[in-house]
Amino acid sequence: QVQLVESGGGLVQAGGSLRLSCAASGRTFIYAMGWFRQAPGKEREFVSSIIWIGGSAVYADSVRGRFTISRDNAKNWVYLQMNSLKPEDTAVYYCATVRRLSGVGDLSQRQYYDSWGQGTQVTVSS
Repeated sequence: QVQLVESGGGLVQAGGSLRLSCAASGRTFIYAMGWFRQAPGKEREFVSSIIWIGGSAVYADSVRGRFTISRDNAKNWVYLQMNSLKPEDTAVYYCATVRRLSGVGDLSQRQYYDSWGQGTQVTVSS
């Protein structure tokens, strides 16, 4: 079982930036990693994903053009650079891994992710 640890959350004013990091411990095969978020009273939603080989990335419409996902294959780290933050970005942000090749479909769907971090709080004030 891989362990994921997020960091980099905090309090920022609207229009500001934050960079989230997520470290995957252990030697493990990774097909993709993703970021999801959950605001109070809402379901966990997809933010972005990146495929380890090749770096192909996908973004939710709500963050496209403002957030950038990247990875460090050698270290098994994934990052989320968040710019032009809005109050509606306030949520707990979680990273997650996809560690298989077969049967994986749309990476915006939670069902394909097998390990999750504990989350990091991002609060954007207006």
